[in-house]
Amino acid sequence: MKRISGMLVLIVATIGAFAQLVKPLKFNEEVFDFGSVIEEDGPVSHEFVFTNVGTKPLQILSVQPSCGCTTPGWSKEPIMPGKSGSIKAQYDPKGRPGYFNKSLTVTTDMDNQPVILQIKGTVSSKNGYSAVEFQAVNGNLRLRSLSFNLGKVFLKDEFVVREYEFYNAGVKPVTYSGKTEGPEYIRISVEPSTIEPGKKGIIKLSYNGKMKGQYGFQSDHITLHTDDELQPLKGFTVYATLEDYFPELKPDEAAKAPQLRFAAQSIEYGSMKQNQSVTRSIQLTNTGKSVLEIRSIQGNCTCIQTETDKTKLKPGESATIKVSFNPQDRKGTQTKSVTVYSNDPVNPVQRITLSGVVD
Repeated sequence: MKRISGMLVLIVATIGAFAQLVKPLKFNEEVFDFGSVIEEDGPVSHEFVFTNVGTKPLQILSVQPSCGCTTPGWSKEPIMPGKSGSIKAQYDPKGRPGYFNKSLTVTTDMDNQPVILQIKGTVSSKNGYSAVEFQAVNGNLRLRSLSFNLGKVFLKDEFVVREYEFYNAGVKPVTYSGKTEGPEYIRISVEPSTIEPGKKGIIKLSYNGKMKGQYGFQSDHITLHTDDELQPLKGFTVYATLEDYFPELKPDEAAKAPQLRFAAQSIEYGSMKQNQSVTRSIQLTNTGKSVLEIRSIQGNCTCIQTETDKTKLKPGESATIKVSFNPQDRKGTQTKSVTVYSNDPVNPVQRITLSGVVD
């Protein structure tokens, strides 16, 4: 008898728990995939249809989207038992290229547990790219940037090539004449030379580090001649960081190579006055087995001046670099650096950090 009573209690408890799990709001679907969404076509929307499966009238109190890009709308009147209502989710793809997955949290007056609806998809362009991807404007052409950064370029007698995409946002074709104003170590080609409206093109930039002949961060300006009615002359800045190239050494070659070692990796200037230059010194040593060449010493701002007593060091020999730091009109904590370029094949580029506080 006790066993039967226990089973009845268990059955009643199970039924009660199941009843608590049944939501009074039943949706035909809780996740909708828009698939591919074309940005230029504007907002897309989907209607989530639901039914009141409870025994009492039900009202939606709120629908909270996960971001401002999703605008909800819903049935405001109470939904009677057995009747249906809907929640509309609208997504604006403008300026939002790529995959999206957004949610709407639905709260009713019948259940403390909200229902989570989801919309997802992928935003693309009619041309296969988004205007947001190409925000830099130069006449009728749009690019990712109005400057071309080549990154690291070696001081070798060869042209390094980088490619930069753009597209014609105008209503007429734009033709590159083939004429470019700029230094001889930079060459330009545009493919195709005539870009139709709404089409992509590529600017191929070739840069010869050896012809440039300088170390470190470099900046140049180039101008392309086109027949763009809006802006025929198109100016761009070209950035590159130039270093020596060293092939990988065999163990016996590395053992004979020069090695640059600093006594410290930082210089502390302490408290400084505005527009008063302070000089500190740092020692470097050639701990290798062949002659070390100091090829260039560069500060990262005009406030830094450097001087060294030697540029070639025999094995075991040391030299001193004097670093003068003029804070000029700066105030507060200052952090700068000096970069030393040498023929140390393992560590050809080494930096010293400068720090101080300007009163």
